[in-house]
Amino acid sequence: MYTQFFGNYLISNDYITQEQLFSAMQRQTTKHTKLGTLAIHAGYMTASEVDDIIIHQTHEDRKFGELAIELGYLTNEQVIELLKTQSPDFLLLGQVLLDDGLLTNTDFENILADYRSQNEMMDLDMIIETQEAISCLFDNFLITSEAPVSRNSRMFIELLFNNFVRFIGEEFTPINIEELKEFPADCCVRQKVCGDYSVVSYLSMDEDTAVAFASRYVEEQFETYDEYVKASMEDFLNLHNGLFIVNVSNDSSQELTIGAPEQVAEPLVIFEHVTYHIPVLYTFGIVHFLMEVVSDPK
Repeated sequence: MYTQFFGNYLISNDYITQEQLFSAMQRQTTKHTKLGTLAIHAGYMTASEVDDIIIHQTHEDRKFGELAIELGYLTNEQVIELLKTQSPDFLLLGQVLLDDGLLTNTDFENILADYRSQNEMMDLDMIIETQEAISCLFDNFLITSEAPVSRNSRMFIELLFNNFVRFIGEEFTPINIEELKEFPADCCVRQKVCGDYSVVSYLSMDEDTAVAFASRYVEEQFETYDEYVKASMEDFLNLHNGLFIVNVSNDSSQELTIGAPEQVAEPLVIFEHVTYHIPVLYTFGIVHFLMEVVSDPK
């Protein structure tokens, strides 16, 4: 989850715009993380030391690692270790932003330090995702969004992100949650969860995004927005809500049921209850998830 929430952190703190993040996400798979970025992440070099090496490289055509060893910034063993390191995906995102000139090495060094501090991460946690670290990341995402969600709603949203990773792909960034009174539905499906905790969930996106979303979900390439794409969206929503009611039953013995998923015909959906909008930025488009909380025992 580090890459997903890292992008949200950058937007929320005004380091980049949503459009800049979207562009960087689309190109991060073609990038490799440079040795200087890896060294800053590992804490072996400071940003100023990395900048010093880069300045030296403008005067002589030599490799970063070779100069870092010669100038005493890195040992030979550290260079070998970094070159063997499998860099976390969020570093690839950072590398694109560095290459685009949207961040400096100093920016990146400060961002990493602040991000680690806010989310109570040790260096190792930036590679190995512990449940405690993920929980802290999610807590800070909700704090940033200023969304007063309940325990059940939190479980609902956290499961949603996990299902996006499992069934659609992990290269996404959730944008801050907002409350809405209405929403202009495009390609949209909905389903109701009934019981003590009652919520109507919506999945909406434009046609091109829906085609890409469904293709990933069923692992079959669709070309146009048709009944198969619509059915795939309904199936994803049904799967998510089905897993949710099982989790709630196991967690608190609440018995919930779900209705059948359906297509939304109205172009503008008006909500009667508190409704949270969760935009999720993927490389192929924006997926809009909405949850209208009808009843929620505190």
